[in-house]
Amino acid sequence: MPPTGIPMRRLAARSLRTTEMDVHALLDPIRLAASVPQAAAILAAERPAAIFTTGGYVAVPVLMAAAPLGIPVVMWDGNVIPGRAVRATARLAAALAVSFEATCHALAPVAPGRPCYLTGTPIREVSAMDRAEARARMEIEIDARVVLIFGGSQAVRRFNAAVADALPELTQRVTVIHVTGDDGYAPALSSREVLPEAARGHYRPFRFLRDEMLAALVSADLVVGRAGASTLAEVTALGVPMVVVPYPHAAGHQLANAESLVAAGAARLITDEAFDARALLDSVAVLENPAAYAAMTEAARSLGRPGAADAVAELVLAAAARAPLPEPAAIEQRAREPAA
Repeated sequence: MPPTGIPMRRLAARSLRTTEMDVHALLDPIRLAASVPQAAAILAAERPAAIFTTGGYVAVPVLMAAAPLGIPVVMWDGNVIPGRAVRATARLAAALAVSFEATCHALAPVAPGRPCYLTGTPIREVSAMDRAEARARMEIEIDARVVLIFGGSQAVRRFNAAVADALPELTQRVTVIHVTGDDGYAPALSSREVLPEAARGHYRPFRFLRDEMLAALVSADLVVGRAGASTLAEVTALGVPMVVVPYPHAAGHQLANAESLVAAGAARLITDEAFDARALLDSVAVLENPAAYAAMTEAARSLGRPGAADAVAELVLAAAARAPLPEPAAIEQRAREPAA
C-alpha cells in the first residue's frame, strides 16, 4: 500500500487523471497506464523524502506517481527552451530550477504559481586549479595565447576540417588545443607534421580530454565549441569568452542557448554551415583586440554560476524537509559563489 493508504490501482487512475493531453502525446497511453503504477510501487516502497529530476520521458510516470503520494519534486532544466517532457510535467514540481532566466518565462504558462529559481547548470569544481598549474599540465607556456577547440561528441568533422585548413596561419597566432575525436586524430597528427618545426609545438591535438579537460579549459583564453548547457556553464564559470557553433540538430536548444550568451556579450555565434577556416581565423582575432576581449571576459564572468550544484542542493534539501523554500535572490547569490 502506498503511504496515503490509496490502493495502487486507484492511485494509478488518480495519477492519470491529473495529466493533460500533452503528456499522452509524449508516451503511448497503454505504456503510460502500465508505467505509472510501477513507478508508484517503487516510490511507495522507497519512500523518498524528495525527487530531483532533469525531465525527459522516463521522468513522466515517476512524477505522475509522486503527485498523489505527496512527494515533493524539484525539477531542473538546463536549456533556454524547455523540452516537451519538462513542459508537460512542470506543474507537478514544487520548485523549478533553470540555467537561463528565459526558461522561467517559458515555463510560467504551464506551471502557474510554481517558484522558478535561476541556479545555473551544476558543474565540476572549476576553481580547484589555477592557470599556472593548468598550463604546466598541458605543457603550454604561461604567456601563450591559447584557443581550445572541441566539437563535443557529435559532428566534429566540420570542426576538424576548419582547423586543418586554418592550421598554418592559426599556429602563427595562437597555441591550439584541439579535441579531434577518434577519427580525426590521425589526420590531425599528419597536419601537425607538415607544419614548420617552430609551429608544431603550437598545435596540441587530442583524441579526447577526460581528466585533463579542466586543465584545458583553465588554460584557454578563448573556447570554440558547441552550445550544450554544461559547456556554456563551465566556460562562463571560468570567465572565458567563447565562439559558439550550435549543433544544428538539437531541436533548436543549442541555438537558443548560444544566443543568450551572444546577447550578453560573452560569445560570438557562427552557424554550423558557416564555420570554416576563414570563420575560425576571423574569430581568433578577438584575442588581438584588448578592449573587445576584456568586455567579453567580463560578460562571461557575469553569467558564471560556479555554485550551481550547491544552489540546487539547497532547494532539494528544503523540499525534502518540507521547509519553506529559499528566496530566489538567495539561491541566485549562492549559485554565483564558488562551490563549497
